[in-house]
Amino acid sequence: MKRSDFVIVIGRQYGSGGRELGQMLARRLGIPYYDKALLSEAAGRLGFRADLFERADEKRPSFFSSLLSANYGSSTYFAPGAMHNATLYQMQSDVIRNLMDSPCVIVGRTADYIGRERKNVVSIFLHADNAYRVSRTHCLHPGLPDDSAAMEIMAKKDAERQTYYNYFTGRKWGDAANYHLSLCTSLFSTERAADLVCRYLDLMADEIGNENS
Repeated sequence: MKRSDFVIVIGRQYGSGGRELGQMLARRLGIPYYDKALLSEAAGRLGFRADLFERADEKRPSFFSSLLSANYGSSTYFAPGAMHNATLYQMQSDVIRNLMDSPCVIVGRTADYIGRERKNVVSIFLHADNAYRVSRTHCLHPGLPDDSAAMEIMAKKDAERQTYYNYFTGRKWGDAANYHLSLCTSLFSTERAADLVCRYLDLMADEIGNENS
């Protein structure tokens, strides 16, 4: 087994650089990268408009209920209006499981929980200090009036991710016990963080190889 045989799943605080690190790892390893595209794929399977699922990306369960009760899209598998939180999550989970049949990088969407029984899945959680996250949030949202506005966005996004994760998994979002590796991205450049993850993948590959020998 080699480092490019793994499925890498990334949970992250808002502004900690999850997308940037995930894309860099995918390029280095020569494997696909997925984030919001998962929601679009799930939408296509169900006959819903992809843009609705992009807007519902890792939102609170109550947001899913209000969104889907509006009866958008067709009823490929379910009667109009019958869709609910658990059904949407299950369909999205099925998409993720299919993607996990091949090496890839997946950001968010409780992928660590969905792939928890697969030996080739390596789960990572990214966090960072507030100054780093504020700086990145300003880059993601040009025109914010001050750091307080950036902090408000960070708090809102993290609350949505936490609620979504805890609700569907019964776990605690960000708890180190739920992940193989927890990284503070404000201590490293993205390149160095990718180096560290790749080294960890090499060690994991060796361990799995020893178990199978």
